[in-house]
Amino acid sequence: MTIRLYDTSARQIRDFAPLTPGCVSIYLCGATVQAAPHIGHIRSGLNFDILRRWFEYRGYEVTFVRNVTDIDDKIIWKAGEQNRPWWSIGYENERAFNDGYRALGCLPPTYEPRATGHITEMVEMMRDLIERGHAYEADGSVYFDVRSWPAYLELSRQDLEEMRQPAEEGITGKRDPRDFAMWKATKPGEPDWESPWGRGRPGWHLECSAMAHKYLGSAFDIHGGGLDLIFPHHENEIAQAKAFGDDFAQYWLHNAWVTMSGEKMSKSLGNSVLVSEMVKQWRPIVLRYYLGTPHYRSTIEYSEDALREAESAFARIEGFVQRVVELAGGPVEPAAEVPPSFAEAMDDDLGVPQALAVVHNTVRQGNSALAADDKESAVARLAEVRAMLGVLGLDPLDAQWAGEGERSEDLHGVVDSLVRLVLDQREAARARKDWATADAIRDQLKQAGLAVEDSPQGPRWTLGPR
Repeated sequence: MTIRLYDTSARQIRDFAPLTPGCVSIYLCGATVQAAPHIGHIRSGLNFDILRRWFEYRGYEVTFVRNVTDIDDKIIWKAGEQNRPWWSIGYENERAFNDGYRALGCLPPTYEPRATGHITEMVEMMRDLIERGHAYEADGSVYFDVRSWPAYLELSRQDLEEMRQPAEEGITGKRDPRDFAMWKATKPGEPDWESPWGRGRPGWHLECSAMAHKYLGSAFDIHGGGLDLIFPHHENEIAQAKAFGDDFAQYWLHNAWVTMSGEKMSKSLGNSVLVSEMVKQWRPIVLRYYLGTPHYRSTIEYSEDALREAESAFARIEGFVQRVVELAGGPVEPAAEVPPSFAEAMDDDLGVPQALAVVHNTVRQGNSALAADDKESAVARLAEVRAMLGVLGLDPLDAQWAGEGERSEDLHGVVDSLVRLVLDQREAARARKDWATADAIRDQLKQAGLAVEDSPQGPRWTLGPR
């Protein structure tokens, strides 16, 4: 068994070999909590949740760190705009992010450190880098000297001579315009902390270097995040950490964006779709299916049609699960192992689309067994399906989705009673061989979004495509 992953730093798929046998350490750049999350933000959490689940299925003990950037220029700006304390902006949106992760079935991280809780570690790292000649103080701020680190830009593979660092407003004293701030001298009205260079606050890049070192040590297996973080954030993290003496991350994994009309989903572009609003319109498990099943390195172009397709595809899986549970007279335990073709797909750079094809093929086999009244085979296929869905976090019988079922239980009961009355009328029409009326009732239910299936146990209804 060998898991292969696309390492951004190597620009190729590599065999994964953990630093510590049997253990995997992952650092994922988490939320900058200046606003509530849109589905593009949550996609990263979902992709790495599936990666973590797969490692755990393969028998690894996973340490998963996802940080919270709770101090940042945008948070301070939002606080001023709304006339609120900066920390209240961060706390409110941190809760919104966690609500979003939880709603879409993401397992909680092993550690979820906040930047503001690690100022001491950041000061220690800066002091060391200054002593090593890789950083310098100017006017109360501290900058990383990019020319002191010859391997700078090794991840993004840019040419330093052609690169121009984005201007940092109000920051002066740089030796080179491409040097980046590790510590920003205090400004009137802004939050600040004490340091050997005067009061100020940390730079964004420094936060992750210090927290990764704190929780995962000088070397760890995987560093993840969105494609947009490769430069400057991840590039600057690498420079700081390695100049500090860390080996840092051995593999770099980056997920692609969720786009709308070809543009990256972004608050600043006004094209974001908030998770809090989406879960009111779509079942969270359907949103997880929609965001989590494309390959993590492929772009998702958001559309209502694509969501409806995801809803229909998941409904086919869920319908099979429900039918076999009814036939078996209760839940069927997941199989001890997933089918080999599913495992092969997941081992190949987390090939979720190919793995999902195995799920749907197994569902088709199970439905054929149901049609043939082969209970034993149908139950066996459900056990396999549950094992695969469990890895993807999509098992509708899993306890993590119990709350979703409870919320809809009463409404489902009312709808079921009403639909049963209509189905009884259809059965009466079929009994008297009034096929036109029976077909008309079925078509009317279909127009209402309900699919009717005739089975040996009688007619069944499920939610159909919207």
